[in-house]
This record gives sequence, C-alpha cells and structure tokens, in this order.
Amino acid sequence: MAEQRHHALDQAAVEAFAARLAAVAPAAGLLSLRGELGAGKSTFARAFLRALGVSGTIRSPTYTLVEPYDVTAPPGGPGRVLHLDLYRLADPEELDYLGVRDEADQALFLVEWLSQAVGELEADLELSLSGEASRPDRRDLVCRAATPLGEAWLARLAAD
Repeated sequence: MAEQRHHALDQAAVEAFAARLAAVAPAAGLLSLRGELGAGKSTFARAFLRALGVSGTIRSPTYTLVEPYDVTAPPGGPGRVLHLDLYRLADPEELDYLGVRDEADQALFLVEWLSQAVGELEADLELSLSGEASRPDRRDLVCRAATPLGEAWLARLAAD
C-alpha cells in the first residue's frame, strides 16, 4: 500500500499537512490517528476540521468519546465528520452505544486510538505521529493507505 513520510515537521507544517489532507478527503471513510499521548493527534484533528470549515470551539472527544461536526467541505468531500477518541473504550462492543455505526457510510471518521476497537472499525488511511524526546517541537509523520479508498485518498493528495 502507498504511503507518504515527512520528517522533523514543526507544528505549522503538521497543520499544513492536515489542511492538505482535508482538502482531498472523501465523503466517507476512516482516518486513524496514531501516536503516543501528546504526539499531536488532537492538534492534527483540529487543523483538519478547521480546513473543512469548522469554526468555533473544537472539543477533544477524550471524555465524550465522539464529537460530531457538520462541515462546509470541498465539493465531493465530507459533509459530516465524527472525531472519536477511543482511549477510554473498555470493550469494542461499546461502539454500539455511541451510535457511530449508523453513520459509517455517510461520514468521515477521524479516530484516535483505533486499536481499542479492533475488529469493529477499519482504517482507510493511517496517520502516525511520532517524535523524539530531545526534539519535542518536531514530529515525524507517516500516512499509509490501508484500503483502496485510502490509496485513492493518498493519490489525490499526491496530485494536489
């Protein structure tokens, strides 16, 4: 599967990448945001949502587990985005109580800690953020396609 790698990005460059990825986002799919606590997943998600036209407060779904957004997306892009943080999910079956399955074919999902929902949700695109303790202001970013939809998403990004 295709991937893009970017090294030693500062916060502005990570946010710019998020905006570029949002500009070519599909109407529905799942973007998995991976990285340790403090790696910049929520910062990336905020920049992604801002690029889709979300204004006002963008809350972290750390305690609510899901935050829905109706967006003013680019043509052909998402009209609704669900930002999920599954870190506190005790069992993947708890997703049933969140009501997110009903929107799987109609919304774009940004999911932090997708590993908590093994077997229940599948990423189309996996974005990993990492950094070195000696350089907390720099992040490495790897964006990897996991499905044909993810391949098409990365191809649109490369063509942009």
